[in-house]
Parts: sequence; structure tokens; C-alpha cells
Amino acid sequence: MRILVLGGGGREHAIVTSLLASPHAPQVVCAPGNGGTARIAANVNITEGDPAFVAEWVQAHAVDFVVIGPEGPLVMGTADFLAADGVPVFGPEAAGAQLEGSKAFAKDLMERHGIPTGSYLVTGSEAEAREYLKAHGAPIVVKADGLAAGKGVTVAMTLAEAEQAVTETLDGKFGDAGLLVVLEEYLEGPECSLLAFTDGTTVLPMLTAQDHKRAFDDDQGPNTGGMGVYAPVPTIDDATLAEMVAILEKTVAALRADGIEYRGVLYGGFILTDEGPKVLEYNARFGDPETQVLLPLLKTDLLDVLLATAEGRLSEIELEWRDGFAVSVVLASDGYPGAYRTGKTITGLDEAAAIEGVTIFHAGTALDANGELVTAGGRVLNVTAVAPTFAEARDRAYRAVDCIYFEGMHFRTDIGLRALRSADGA
Repeated sequence: MRILVLGGGGREHAIVTSLLASPHAPQVVCAPGNGGTARIAANVNITEGDPAFVAEWVQAHAVDFVVIGPEGPLVMGTADFLAADGVPVFGPEAAGAQLEGSKAFAKDLMERHGIPTGSYLVTGSEAEAREYLKAHGAPIVVKADGLAAGKGVTVAMTLAEAEQAVTETLDGKFGDAGLLVVLEEYLEGPECSLLAFTDGTTVLPMLTAQDHKRAFDDDQGPNTGGMGVYAPVPTIDDATLAEMVAILEKTVAALRADGIEYRGVLYGGFILTDEGPKVLEYNARFGDPETQVLLPLLKTDLLDVLLATAEGRLSEIELEWRDGFAVSVVLASDGYPGAYRTGKTITGLDEAAAIEGVTIFHAGTALDANGELVTAGGRVLNVTAVAPTFAEARDRAYRAVDCIYFEGMHFRTDIGLRALRSADGA
């Protein structure tokens, strides 16, 4: 089987790694890929943002199956083009991808179908937004409606901060993604991510995971695409997990009732309030960096799961997970999520990967003209460790981090620390 994995981040490196471990022995190509995928598969230079070209390339190169990683190609309708050509594809079509592509769409769906979430207003009028802010006060959450690479959310603790976020969003800070702004009730409680495979009917939940969005320790600094993650979350009890699974099942049923057959990953970003789990956001694909801890713990052959999802026979699959925990620390370029420089030589990867249970997933890397591995993005590497205990997984990850160096390397030192202390009763 010839498989194309579309995307070039740490998520895609993790997907390619798992697919290559399949007993079906597929041939895998990645587009555009990165320095890590180049070492284990073939990278091809395909523009992610051109669905028609992707579909043409797939036909010309006899690709049997396409796995779409990032949200952009999904929202643009890449899965629609491929499905029209009869090519099996993992990832929802554009109608379903609006769950992530438009927060207004997601909020409307939740409101109409009684899915628990915070109260909200969607508007394109700054005057209307300011009236709502005055009526509701702060803290409040301000979101750009569309895709903003995980950076279009402001948790405003003051009215002035909220007003500034509204102005910047509607004035074009996030381009077309900010034509509408969503003002959302500030909810309190720990956050948790739960991803699930679904073929539009069957919903198979993965393990719980906890991302760390802020750039700096103690959840300080600006939001990022994610600075580290662990799975499963040791503080989530069975009853809470069951509530989150039920919400994802209700979401799939709501989409189906609206005429949308959703096939792919449904990612629920939850906040665990005193009233129970509520949805903060949906994503329409594998999370990044959640994928980098979930797939190393997945015992079931990933290719079997993805094909069953795409072909509408997910009820045939039973997910099995390895015992233990996984922790991943993101190594980022200095300045991320703002401006940063690239082309910095990376060293120490072999030493880091030699530590038991450690895998290095590349995100923003490339090979230079001399074949040397260099930085090529904001989030550069995901240092992932698996171990029987949470504490040991975290220790292995940070021991591996200590082996790696590139100029300006930045990372959080507290990934999983709060959960570790909670699990220990501290």
C-alpha cells in the first residue's frame, strides 16, 4: 500500500513512524515533511494549500490512501477532492472540518444540540462586542472565529485587555480568521483533551491528554501551538471520562443529524467545571503535540484503525493501549510564538534517543545543503518518553532534553509537574 501523509510537523512525523511500524509494511511518503520524516520516509514537495493539486498528484502517483494531518487542508476541502476521485482518505470533509475552522459554527452546533459549553456572543461589530463586554465584564475569553494556528485566543482578565483583543482581532491581526469574533464565558477548572476516532457512527476514544499552551513555566506568557503534553491524565476518574466520551458521541450524532458524516479524529478540548465537563473547543484532526504521546502508547495497528475509519467500519476495531505513561517536551526556537530565526544546527539527538523509552519527533527541522539537521520552525522538536510510571516518563524526557542543543533553544521545565504533584498528593 502506498500512503501519503499530508503535513510537515511533529504530528506527521509521529503518524509516519507508527504507519511504518505496521505489519502491512506500507510505503509512506510525506508532504512536505521535515528533517525527521526525511530520515525514515520520502518527502515530496506538495503545496498543502491547494486541494486540487494534491488530488492530481495522488492520482498521478498511484497513492492508495491519504492521511491528512493539519487543519488547513481539511477546512479547504482536500478530503472532498480526494473522495470525489474515489481515493480513501482519513480526515473529515470540509463541512465537518468547520467544527475547527469556525468557532461560530461549533458554538451554534453545541447550542442547538444541547452540548455543554460556555455562553457566548458571535459578532463582526466592534460596537456590539464592546456592549457585550460591558454587560458581562471580565474575565472573559476572546477568540478569532477562524483558524489562527492556535494563537487566536485571548483569556482576558481585565475589560481593557478584552477590548484590546477585540479591536486587534476585528482590525485584521489574524486576517480573514478574525472577520468574526467570539466572546465566550470564562470557565474555571482543569483542562483536558480527549481525542477519538470516528467514522460518523462509531466513536472510539483515545487516552486523555494534557497540553501546555503557554510559552513559559507556570502557564505564563502568550499562547502557543503547545509546549508539551502528557498522556494519560492521572487525575481523571472513570466517571469524568465517561461524561467526556458521551459528549463526543453526542457531537458525532449532532453532526449526523445535520447531514454531516464525520470521519477522522474528533478532538474535544474540555474544561472540567464544578458542573461537569464542558467543551472549550473542537479540533478536526490529531492534536499537535498530543499525537506525539498518544501514538507511542497505541498498541493496535494504526493503519488498521485509519483505514477502518475512512471506510466506515470502525465498529470492527477494538483499541488496545500499552500500559504506562508518555511525556513530551517541545524544544522551540528563541522568540516563539513570535518572530524567530531558523537555520541553527541541532546536536545531541543520537545521545538523547539512546535513552530507554525516548523517541524524538521532528517538527520544525530541515536538512541544509550539507545534509546537516537545522532548525526550520518555531516548534523544532518533540522529545517524547514512555515509561511504566508518570514520574519516570517525565524524568526520561528531561534527561533526553539535556542531551540536545541548538542556539536559542527554549523549553518549559514544568511539563507534567502539576499533575505529578497532584498524583503524589502534594
